[in-house]
Order: sequence, then C-alpha cells, then structure tokens
Amino acid sequence: MVAACAALLVGGCSRAAGPTTTDASSGSPSAAATVSGAVPAGTALNRIDPAAFQAAVNAAAAEMLVPGAVVRLRTPQGDFEAVVGTTDLGTHTPPDVHTHFRMASNTKTMTSALILLLAQDGKVRLGDPVSDYVPDVPGGESITIEQLLSMRSGLYNYTSAPELAVTLDAEPAKVWTPREVLDLAFAHPPDFPPGTSYEYNNTNYALLGLIAEKVGGRSLAAQFQDRLLGPLGLRQTSLPAAEDATIPDRYSHGYMYGGSSYALVDEPYPAEIQVAARAGTLQPRDYTNQNPSYATAAGGAISTADDLAGWIRALVSGKVFDPDFQQQWLHSLRPEDPNAPDGQQYGYGISYQRFGPNAAMYYHGGELPGFNSFIGYDPDNDVTLVIWTSLTLSPEGQTTANALLPTVLDEIYAGLSLVPAPTPVPTS
Repeated sequence: MVAACAALLVGGCSRAAGPTTTDASSGSPSAAATVSGAVPAGTALNRIDPAAFQAAVNAAAAEMLVPGAVVRLRTPQGDFEAVVGTTDLGTHTPPDVHTHFRMASNTKTMTSALILLLAQDGKVRLGDPVSDYVPDVPGGESITIEQLLSMRSGLYNYTSAPELAVTLDAEPAKVWTPREVLDLAFAHPPDFPPGTSYEYNNTNYALLGLIAEKVGGRSLAAQFQDRLLGPLGLRQTSLPAAEDATIPDRYSHGYMYGGSSYALVDEPYPAEIQVAARAGTLQPRDYTNQNPSYATAAGGAISTADDLAGWIRALVSGKVFDPDFQQQWLHSLRPEDPNAPDGQQYGYGISYQRFGPNAAMYYHGGELPGFNSFIGYDPDNDVTLVIWTSLTLSPEGQTTANALLPTVLDEIYAGLSLVPAPTPVPTS
C-alpha cells in the first residue's frame, strides 16, 4: 500500500546520455514537451532533451517489466513527460498525465495537511494526546498528534499483520473500516515507547484520519475536497467511499506478481517467481479493483500525474497553510536515522533528502498492490516531479517508481551521479 520513498546515494557514476531506445509498447518515440525557457547560466539543471529523456525512462521501465508508466516533469525550461507502455495488458492504449491511478501513501501528504489546517483553525493542537480523540489506543494518553504525523508513536503497523494480506487475497472486495485495521494493530504490542524512535507506520495515519473526521465534523473525503482539492483546482483527485473499488475513467490497471503480502510486508519473491516472470511464463495479477478501504487516510486516494504535480508544488511552496504553519510544516523534518543526520528526513507527512550539492527535494512515495509512485518538489530549482508505474515490484523486488527515480534525476540535474539504495522496506 504505502512504501517510504527509496533513499538515493551519491555514487561515482557519471551522467550517461540517454540510450537510443523506443517506447516499449508501440516501438516509436512517445516523448512530449512544452518548452518555455532556456537553462540559466550556472544552473544545477541539465537542458532536457525530450527524446533522450523518453529513451532513458523506456530503458529503465523495460528492464523492470513495467506494463505502464508516466513521468511528469516541470522545470523552468517547461513541461516534459515520458510515457511508457499501456494502461491494460493486451491492449495498446498508452497512459498519459491525465490517466487515473491509485496514489497510495502519497495520500498521507493530504491527511497531514488537513490535520495542520485544523490546527491552524484552533480546533486541535499538535501536542494533544491521541486519547483525547480516539478511545482504546494502547498508551494513547502518552502519544501525541505530532508523533502520529512524524511516525514516532511506536504503535504496531497494521499492514505488517499477516492476517491483513491473507484476507485481502481471500476477499479482495471486502470493505474495511478504520476501526478494523486499528484492531489489527492493537492486537500487537507497541514496537517502542512514544517519541523514542522513527518507524514509517500506517497505523499513525489511520488514527489521524479518525481525528480529522471527529474534529472537522465531516468525512475525510469531504474535507479533502473542501479544504485541499477544490481550492487548488485538483479536479481529478478523490478519496473514494469505502464501498467503491473502482477508478474513474480514464484509468490504468495495476499489476503485481504474487499475493498481497509482497507489497504489504516486504516478503521477497522466491527464485521461481523471478525466473518465471523474466521468462514470460508468469504474468502479473491484476489488482486494479482490490478494495483499498484498508488504506483510506494512509493511502486510499486516486489521482493523476498532472494533479499531483500541482499538489506537491502547492504544498511545498506555501499555498496550503498560513505563513506560521508553513514554517511549522517545513521545520517538522527530522532524520529518520539519528546516526545519519544528513540522510533521509521525515516530518509531517513529507520526506526530504539532498542528493547532490545543488539538488534536494521534498517528496513522498506510494505503494500498494498494483501501483507505485513518487511525488517531489525542489523549491531551489523549481523542479516538480511525479512518477507512477502500474507494477508494484519488479521481479527482483524493486519498487518500480522509486527504482526509476535515479534515472530521471540523472536526466534533470547537471553533474549528478546517482545509484539506487537497496530496496526500501515496504510499509503497507
């Protein structure tokens, strides 16, 4: 459902020119670009060559057997997109920046933003204990809303419960309530005392969804629409009702090899699945209409690459909160690993990482059975990036949108040398 974004390591490789390949589905180049400006002197950015950009994405996606993918890029030079494959295996309909997909854990950026808006309104305080709003949370009187936002509650992650994956595979249409998934979490002891460590955890955001509904007096979907989506003109983004497992037209199907546990608890693919997938004797399963109500506030929303590009830029650039709360949001970032203070950081529903001397992004990632995605904005260079793929994991277990990221960043930034870190621990 919802994986943290892959970390990036600066390595010794030089930026390679994009390989000369063609679109995986049609055999012809499919790059698109709206170019509006030149690269300023001394910039951290490369001049984007649309054909090379498309070719680099093609090659990386083909290596991972991705059925379909979209990369949406906005820079001071203009807008660019790279499109790969098809929206449905066995057809020839390519996706585009207006194709709907399940954005998974990128939903957290909206849930956290809503909580901060409610705090900005004076309806909740980030230092309040969870027990003030949701009963029967283990140790809830010692867990604050701020600790939920920043993944430091210590509560057990409900998507790690083996019974969740078993039920999803046996009953893919099952409608879940937040209380049901929280019961899965609360059946396990906490992982650590509140505030003492960091662990990316969907239980935190299931609780935040309940808090937002109690404090805001309306459904999470209605508040998303009225407070976030409507004001920003994001007309193709929605949080579906629990009973609704469909995706609005136009949409992409989403695929994954094997059962739900491979996405939810980072169970590695056995060798026989890897070999069969590479040989083409095993086809990925279609997870498009698995009911995502188990995710909801932690990862249940649907969007498009174009909408998400507008969303992440608005969020980071200060169009959502007032100036005081914008500063609180920006300064909420803390290292995930205290022994690596310059590494990946997580704050209130947002990550941050520097991957070069002149390149850094505020970002989030999303993963659930069928889809993988990344959204990021670099305010220093005015770069907006959205990547989504219709295959959760490659045969070797790479989260596919995250694995595309080094290729894409290498095209964007000048003098950047990147290698992907080990596959991140899925958190859904």
